[in-house]
Amino acid sequence: MDNGRNNSLAQRVEGRAIRLHANDTVVVAAEDLAPGMVLADENITVAERIPPGHKVATQRMARGEPLRKYNQVIGFASADIAAGSHVHMHNLEYRPVGRGGESGAAVRATDFVPESERATFEGIVRADGRIATRNYIGVLTSVNCSATVARMIADEFRGAVLDEYPNVDGVVPLTHDYG
Repeated sequence: MDNGRNNSLAQRVEGRAIRLHANDTVVVAAEDLAPGMVLADENITVAERIPPGHKVATQRMARGEPLRKYNQVIGFASADIAAGSHVHMHNLEYRPVGRGGESGAAVRATDFVPESERATFEGIVRADGRIATRNYIGVLTSVNCSATVARMIADEFRGAVLDEYPNVDGVVPLTHDYG
């Protein structure tokens, strides 16, 4: 079923419901939904109160039809279900679903970002060849009157003091001038 929706994970519907996959026949209420609310992106009107986290039918489902969430069958309609209705234990039944042995059938090649467009970072190459970032310890202040003490603490770690800690590149005071 291709209805033009994005096949990626969770897509919010006007902030009121979450669509987990384009092929789903239910969306998940993100808030308490009241009868008469319209989920315009789904083109449905909520038929009854639906608590947050519960499922809403996005189309009419006849008794016995499979319901999908995450593009997986989560159960079968135990009664006819109208679009906009609450889908829960009262109208959903569970039964075995035949699963084929097609593990990996949907695998597709990864479309890598070209090398020239990849994100980079300001890292360093360590003596042993590993890539890393600088590792600083910050001395944070919560009030301006401790700024001088933070600077004094950081100064204590200048010179050879950190030789014993090769993965620490320094200690810096992080101060501010507020009360």
